[in-house]
Order: sequence, then C-alpha cells, then structure tokens
Amino acid sequence: MKNITAYKNKKILVLGLAKSGASSASLLHELGAIVTVNDRKPFSENPEAQTLLEKGIKVICGEHPKDLLDEGFELIVKNPGIPYRNELIQDAMKRGIPVITEVELAYQISEARFIGITGTNGKTTTTTLIFEMLNQGNKNPLIAGNIGTVASDVARMATEKNIIVTELSSFQLMGIVHFRPRIAVITNIYEAHLDFHGSREQYINAKKNILKNQTKTDFAILNFDQEEGRQIAKEAKGTVIPFSKEKYLPEGASLKDGFIYFQGEKVIDYQKVVLPGKHNLENILASVASAKLMGVANEHIEQVLTTFRGVEHRLQFVKEINGRIFYNDSKATNTLATKSALSAFNRPIILLAGGLDRGNDFDDLIPSLKNVKALITFGQTKEKLVQTGKKAGIEKIFIVDNVQEAVPLSYALSEKGDVILLSPACASWDQYKSFEVRGDIFMGAVHKLV
Repeated sequence: MKNITAYKNKKILVLGLAKSGASSASLLHELGAIVTVNDRKPFSENPEAQTLLEKGIKVICGEHPKDLLDEGFELIVKNPGIPYRNELIQDAMKRGIPVITEVELAYQISEARFIGITGTNGKTTTTTLIFEMLNQGNKNPLIAGNIGTVASDVARMATEKNIIVTELSSFQLMGIVHFRPRIAVITNIYEAHLDFHGSREQYINAKKNILKNQTKTDFAILNFDQEEGRQIAKEAKGTVIPFSKEKYLPEGASLKDGFIYFQGEKVIDYQKVVLPGKHNLENILASVASAKLMGVANEHIEQVLTTFRGVEHRLQFVKEINGRIFYNDSKATNTLATKSALSAFNRPIILLAGGLDRGNDFDDLIPSLKNVKALITFGQTKEKLVQTGKKAGIEKIFIVDNVQEAVPLSYALSEKGDVILLSPACASWDQYKSFEVRGDIFMGAVHKLV
C-alpha cells in the first residue's frame, strides 16, 4: 500500500456504511484523517458503526442531520448506492465539497495496476473469467469490487507485482477523479438504473467515466456490436480494442470459422467452451482480449474456457431432480439478462420471475417467452408479469408470495425434460437484501424438494 499523506488531518465525512463505507472509514483513519461516519441505520443495529466507534472514529447514526456539513468537511466519500439527488450530497456540491466513491481511494493507495470491468450485463462473468485466465497465466491477479472483497481492502495488500481485476458499477464510476485502469472493459450498454441516473445519457456518461483518465498506453476494450460501443470508441483516449460476436475483427477479438481469434491469432475452438448461453460469447471475447493484452498464453486461456461453467447466481446449475433441471439466474435483474437466460435453452421452461418495480413494463420479454410453458411470479412486479405472460400466450400463470413458495409449485407443474429457471428480470430489494440472498433461498428450496 502506498503511504500517502494527502488525507492527514483532513476532516472527511464517510456517508453510508455497508462494506465499502466501513472500509473507507478505517482506511482514512489509518491515513491520519479526522473521520466522521454518518449512516441511516440505528447504532444498535449497526455492527459496522459499532466497530468503527471502537477504533475512535466519530459515528452518527439513525439519520442524516441537515446541519452535518457545517462541521467543515473537506471531502465526502459516498456509498455508491446513495443518489446524487440526496439533500446532503446536493448541499455538499453547492458548497464545493468534493464527493468520491471508495474505488477512488483504492486506486490512490494501490501499488498494483487495475483492470476495470463495467457494463449493463456480463460484468461479473467477465471479471471472473479475466481473473481466472490471469491466475492460470501466473500474473498474480487479485479480484475486487462488487464481485468480492471491497477494492480498498484488496488494494491495501496488493504490491506492484499484482494486478487488481475489479467489477465496477455506474454508481461507483460517478465518484472517480484519478482512477485509471490499465485495461478498461465495457461489456455492453442497455437501458438500466434510470431511477438513479435520471436518463439514458447520464447512465452512459457514468459508464464512460472508466475511460476518462486513460492514455494511449492503456487499453479500452469495447463492444463493436453496439452503436454505443462504436461511439464511445471515438472518444476514448486509450488504445481501442474492439470485440464482436457478429463479425470478424482482425484488430480485436471475434469469432471466425468456429474459432475465437485475437488480432488475427487463433486462440481456441469455440466448440470447446463449456460456458452456456450465446450471450456469454461477449464476455468470453472481452476476457480473451484482456488476457492476451496481459501476456497470457493461449493454453492457459483454453484451460479456463474448457472448465469454467459460470458464476454463482448467473445461469448457475443447481440440481437435476427426476429429469427436471434447475438453474439459478438470480443475478438477472433486468429484462435483457432474462432474455439472455431464456435464449440459452431449447427445452420447455418454467420461469420464476418478479421483484422490485422500477416503473418499466416487461413487453420486451414477449418474443423470448416462446419456450415458457408456465410462469410463476412474485414481488412488486407480479401483476405486470402476469399481463406480459398473457400477451405471450402462456396458459399456466401463477402468483405466489415469494421465491420459496415458487419452487415446489414449479416442480409440481413440471415434467421430465423441463428447465426450471429462476431469472427474475427485476432487482431483489422489494423482498430480499440482495440477489445473492434471493438465489440462495431458491437453491435451498430446490435442495429440500427430495
């Protein structure tokens, strides 16, 4: 870890806890800052706040006091999930107080280089694939961000021999200042999180932040099957490496005659790849490009792609029971992800879907529901999904209270050869703390069936 002095004796507010806030507060305290932590959760229910108080850090819990900024803070480190329309953040910006997110701190203290991965879908799979390829190639990778350990915790232990592979959300990228990844990947861009960003343009701008500090010695890996990717390439300061699953690109990563190529070099026969789903080809191409740029040999890339079957909660095989195959795709928090999951199967599907209502409808799912023989819905969006199912001509549609109830019903409706798929097309926060919790409950209910 770099021993930086920029924060010594500075008054800094950490707004919002959870893992990233707690890590930021501890780190800044170690760097000599005068830290105050503010979190809405009551102190008695807040173990992170209790631990920080024991370290001698000032903690304010239960509310965000309107006069809090009168204490003269020089910097705010914001939990990524707190929107910029928050009154305290708005007040800070009016006062000229800089607002950053934890990943910026991680970059400032890190001796290691970064590979940053963002995009609407595929971030977790791509991040994991890159990490595994670098690991096979003995490149000393560490994995961080939304996928695992908080980036600043990873950066503390990293040395110049490491490279930190980190998954980054648009929320995190809005709060970077100097963050500069050696390789930046944007997997794809679709409409998402408009309740947070306000518009598609603002969402895209947040994603593009991952490129803003790059130079020609860095690399920007972009999806050239999308107009957004091609447009972003025109603005990129780093060296653009395109990827495409639709046409051969000699300057990037693509498919030709059944083989994956990188810059004209044949890397692997695509038939050997075991990761299911056509949508995963985008993730594979971006990962191959990243690994090759870091000097990983083809044999190590092949070792990963012939054994890696996916990440938890993303088209994760759970169990086969009497010829019924269960898949956990709880990470599908938007319709595009669910469409991708549905396209991965030719068998009849019983779909379990529903969750947080963000104001959108689900009619874009209709063309992908042709193999769905039964639909089981739950959560805030259950009625909307019922209407979508009816428009798609699905005859068997049921509403249940939660995922746990959906599992035995799905089994009762199924026949040998069916796929029973949890792919909610919605965030989990109406009923569950996270998509991981939702997926774990689904898998637990499956294992209780027999």
